Amino acid sequence: MKLVFAGTPEFASTALEQLLAAGFEVPLVLTQPDRPAGRGMKLQASPVKQCAQQHGIRVLQPRSLRLDGKYPDDAAAAQAALAASGVDIWVVAAYGLLLPQWALEMPRLGCLNIHASLLPRWRGAAPIHRAIEAGDAQTGISIMQMDAGLDTGAVCLAQSLPITAQDTTASLHDKLAELGGQLIVQALTQAKALPLSTSRLPATPQPSEGITYAHKIEKHEAWLDWRLPAQQLAQRLRAFTPFPGGALQYGAETIKVWQAEALATAPVAQATPGQVLAADAQGVLVACGSGALRLTQLQRAGGKRLPAAEFLRGFSLAVGTVLSLPEQV
Repeated sequence: MKLVFAGTPEFASTALEQLLAAGFEVPLVLTQPDRPAGRGMKLQASPVKQCAQQHGIRVLQPRSLRLDGKYPDDAAAAQAALAASGVDIWVVAAYGLLLPQWALEMPRLGCLNIHASLLPRWRGAAPIHRAIEAGDAQTGISIMQMDAGLDTGAVCLAQSLPITAQDTTASLHDKLAELGGQLIVQALTQAKALPLSTSRLPATPQPSEGITYAHKIEKHEAWLDWRLPAQQLAQRLRAFTPFPGGALQYGAETIKVWQAEALATAPVAQATPGQVLAADAQGVLVACGSGALRLTQLQRAGGKRLPAAEFLRGFSLAVGTVLSLPEQV
């Protein structure tokens, strides 16, 4: 069985490595164009491109796959190369470009997507972040037969994974990437056993109940809204690690917040949301809509992430100060 792999970030390169280790033939890889990155903003190849090059696999980087879009020449060249590849199936993981109808219909066994949630919960761009932010007890991987909708296709395989109280998007991403690689190998192993007359893997349509959408993470979401419950803010901080983190405004200075714990029983009945209740070796305690949030790892602009005790040795946060709300920043 030969396959085309389409993906861009580390989540996808983990799956590609597992497919290659399992012996699947991948003559062609699609990935996003090189992007500026790092302090020098030099063009950098995606993790999937780097993986493909290490294995001597041909790489295509079209800016679009839409024949009627902004880059029709890119799309036409990709279409020709994909048609000539003679592959049986496409595997897609966090590619970043929508597949038009011609792409969905080209391979004999269609296109399989590795999605980092238990569909139909958390369709869309940021399923790992949103699951942690919402306080979900579990998430997982769905191997989905792609169709024209946004993560609406029938599910071939799915496996759940618990979300621990310590999980951040970074840690959960790595666990889900490994699981995604294992499940796509399992799905393609099943596909290899199908008779040539079969056009698709067995799959179960998604239920119409329980649909949620994981909207893209925006930088402005980093601002901590002290009117929210402390537990919700703690979940957001875990969800927004490593990007975009949390942020608060203290006077003229923006301070990043990377770790915190919610205290549901803190004595805050008379406190204003955003009021600094304590600033000591344990952390910076801030009143919230309910409970209080103890900030335990902070960072000044241009500085390093520091434990609260070390941070406070070089920066004074006055107890009683009421920190700004997002619309006041």
